[in-house]
Amino acid sequence: METASSTPEATGTGKYIASTQRPDGTWRKQRRVKEGYVPQEEVPVYENKYVKFFKSKPELPPGLSPEATTPVTPSRPEGGEAGLSKTAKRNLKRKEKRRQQQEKDAEALSRTLDKVSLGDAAQTPSALQATPLAASDPSDSAATTEKAKKIKNLRKKLRQVEELQQRIQAGEVSQPSREQLEKLARRKVLEEELEDLELGL
Repeated sequence: METASSTPEATGTGKYIASTQRPDGTWRKQRRVKEGYVPQEEVPVYENKYVKFFKSKPELPPGLSPEATTPVTPSRPEGGEAGLSKTAKRNLKRKEKRRQQQEKDAEALSRTLDKVSLGDAAQTPSALQATPLAASDPSDSAATTEKAKKIKNLRKKLRQVEELQQRIQAGEVSQPSREQLEKLARRKVLEEELEDLELGL
């Protein structure tokens, strides 16, 4: 960027500030100024006496040589990240415990699934019901959670069908409604869907 001097030039008719080029490439016009004018860029920034005092004050204490000072590296406290509050540290510990618990649950679930054969799973669905469903991989956690919700929902529906059937057999419901009969008819479909989902885990 070419810029002409912004100091006023004396000519026969008065003082002028020469034309200058802006950063975008355009030119400023030459300006006529009064005697003693100082351009804005050349006016020194005002500093009060306190600012001047602190600027003149040395950064080190008197008598200490700059070579004697070594950069100090901040040490990390034992509790993890430096500068964390007690609550943040406590939350980090809780998160870590929760993660470890999920890993343990995932290991227990995989061991249980290894022990249970496909034939046993069809005979005793309560064995799988007792084990907690935990995600072994964070990327699969959404799919596993979705499957767990569907399984839970299907088990709830089957439980409701069984309760309805018991109430009809006990005589509590003498005339089942159309919806209740449809619910009883869907029992086989619900059982098959539940079995498919449990095998797909």
